[in-house]
Amino acid sequence: MIEILTGIAAGIIGGMGIGGGTILIPALVFFLRVTQQIAQSINLISFIPAASLAVYVHNKNGNIEKNILIPLIISGVIGAIVGSMAAVKLDPSVLKKIFSGFLFIMGIYEIFSKKAAKRP
Repeated sequence: MIEILTGIAAGIIGGMGIGGGTILIPALVFFLRVTQQIAQSINLISFIPAASLAVYVHNKNGNIEKNILIPLIISGVIGAIVGSMAAVKLDPSVLKKIFSGFLFIMGIYEIFSKKAAKRP
């Protein structure tokens, strides 16, 4: 049951563009007791269908700036290759600390950022 609830929560957060991994990875590590590398691998696999649907909906609603896609895709693929090679070589406890630090920094940023929301 925890797998289903985790999947739903991660899907909702991922569909919003926040990133379902912020829910999925900690849930897999803490509740289902998988290693950090396995959790991140599962996150990447589950991300594909959820992201595909989210891209379709956001594109349909005109929320994608197509002129910046190619540079983002190319640099994202390069980053994914480098990051996955590094993740496989890192000790799970080190990887967990890096991921935790990233989430902490993003949380602090979100609390203190005062960006005005764009309205059409």
